[in-house]
Amino acid sequence: MSFLKKNVVTNIILFSFVVILLLAWLSFGRHGFITLYKMQKEKERCLAIVENFKEKNRLLAAEIRRLKEDNKYLESVAREQLGMVKENEIVFRFKKESKDAKKEIEKNRGVNDKRGKK
Repeated sequence: MSFLKKNVVTNIILFSFVVILLLAWLSFGRHGFITLYKMQKEKERCLAIVENFKEKNRLLAAEIRRLKEDNKYLESVAREQLGMVKENEIVFRFKKESKDAKKEIEKNRGVNDKRGKK
């Protein structure tokens, strides 16, 4: 009887050890649950990137179509982005004022306003 109890206890311990090893392998192994979870997250991230590229591609295709079909749009893009002008057209370019120059102008306006009130 004692021999049967020892054998049963040994079998339970051995079975438990095998189950623990199997669970560890399923969780942390090469094809385990953790790897599967990481791969699923990577797949979702890649699908989001693909959707983003599809949207950008759609917008670029629409712009290409518009550039091919709409001459006014083509002209506006050429003028804005490439700085092109029509024949016999004169272009005036103005320097942008710096922040210091704007402050000086505002100061001078304030001084002139005070002088005019006297």
